[in-house]
Amino acid sequence: MDVEILSRLQFAGTIMFHYLFPPLTIGLGLIMVIIEGIWLKTRDETWNAAARFWTRIFALNFALGVSTGIVMEFEFGTNWAAYSRFVGDVFGSALAAEGIFAFFLESGFLAVLVFGWDRVGPKMHFFSALMVFLGSCFSAVWIVVANSWQQTPAGYHIVEQVVHGEIMPRAEITDFWAMIFNPSSVDRLTHTLVGAMILGGLFVCSVSAWYLLKGRHEQFARRCFTIGVVVAAVFSLLALVTGHDQAHQVSETQPAKLAAYEGHFETGPADLYLFGWPDAETQEVKYGLAIPGMLSFLVHWDFDEPVTGLNDIPADERPRVWLPFQMYHLMIGLGMGFIGLTLFTLPLLKGGRVFRMRWLLWVYVFAVLGAFAANQAGWIAAETGRQPWIVYPSVQGGVPMQGLRTSDGLSESVGAGQVAWSIAMFGAIYLLLFAVWIFVLNSKIQHGPDPHPHQPPEESEDGAGYLASAAGRVGHTDSMTDAKTGDNRETTPAAARLAGEGGAP
Repeated sequence: MDVEILSRLQFAGTIMFHYLFPPLTIGLGLIMVIIEGIWLKTRDETWNAAARFWTRIFALNFALGVSTGIVMEFEFGTNWAAYSRFVGDVFGSALAAEGIFAFFLESGFLAVLVFGWDRVGPKMHFFSALMVFLGSCFSAVWIVVANSWQQTPAGYHIVEQVVHGEIMPRAEITDFWAMIFNPSSVDRLTHTLVGAMILGGLFVCSVSAWYLLKGRHEQFARRCFTIGVVVAAVFSLLALVTGHDQAHQVSETQPAKLAAYEGHFETGPADLYLFGWPDAETQEVKYGLAIPGMLSFLVHWDFDEPVTGLNDIPADERPRVWLPFQMYHLMIGLGMGFIGLTLFTLPLLKGGRVFRMRWLLWVYVFAVLGAFAANQAGWIAAETGRQPWIVYPSVQGGVPMQGLRTSDGLSESVGAGQVAWSIAMFGAIYLLLFAVWIFVLNSKIQHGPDPHPHQPPEESEDGAGYLASAAGRVGHTDSMTDAKTGDNRETTPAAARLAGEGGAP
């Protein structure tokens, strides 16, 4: 294989592994906010235990997401130096904003969320959960904005710079807000966040259904399953809306991508395929089932209106068809499956009928795998469908702006052997990380929620509870995890046993 294919495979592997974690983190963040909100209102200790349990799962995924995400930034410099020079001014601002406005917000309040259960009051802890959730969403905002700019660039101009005696193009921002709100950023962001919420809801359903099938933590499982189903149902329906908006935007800004998604080879009224096997050589979709004229209707609200086909795209600017076609249809098929599954389940929540249907609970145990697959398939379709461009050409203020082909974004000094060796090393490390994630995740699920979590301290009316907790650390007279009483020391079970045996702590 040549260095371009190997570099693309390496980045695809690292980003796909990384993308296991951010959508789940965002989705679980919403679940935590809902559960902590219910606990704050009811003070029911079952909800307290549920909030603590999902916080532990969230923290595990957050740690893996951070550690695997850092790698990709280094790959920009090692394998994609020409690309980094071209987009550095744009990506630098977006990634800096992500670090300042999102990561610090998320990671800062995560410390309170994870370690502050017995140190801050319920209101402050709920606020921390809300900030962590919003921080994870803000992080997605800046990453999606940067990626969307590559698909539909805006708010920039091209300048030339001399690198090693050669003139190289570089994109520089001329309008920050136009760059942020480029033509695809809002549609892609909403669809990405909706996909994350579906994954979070189905993940909660999966764990809860497993507990119900095993007869463990049944009250916890019933409550969490109900929340998970409602979240998954609402956002599965929203995915129809955001998905349609994004596809409509793609038809206007990236017609070659839409043509690849639907195997539309000839410009004219377009059918909507439910499945099939596109053949680029014969320029037809084999073994397919299509709804006549439906793609034209969805794009133009007219069954006979023509849709741009691949024949109107220059041959050297066409994406490959098979992979984006299959991934796009896999994503849609799974999304429709989630709608059918959750809408079928919602009426069964009344009277707890669903909890007696073991076959349906088993479906939910494995449905989370479909949610992971749908998120991955969506990104694969989006990234392969924009080829051969890593940054699309555009027109800014009536002036044509050159794009950047993927083959032109590579590092000049990196060879195929070096990339192949790094792929092998990354593969070994990521297999180890995946095994660790599965092991720790399984151990936390097997342990389950704590039956009798500690009661957090009450907040004072003047809101000084959090400041008092921080002040208590100055003299190191207490810990961040042990609950305290009026004399600044709680009698723990171990201390009580020592006292009963005549010992002194």
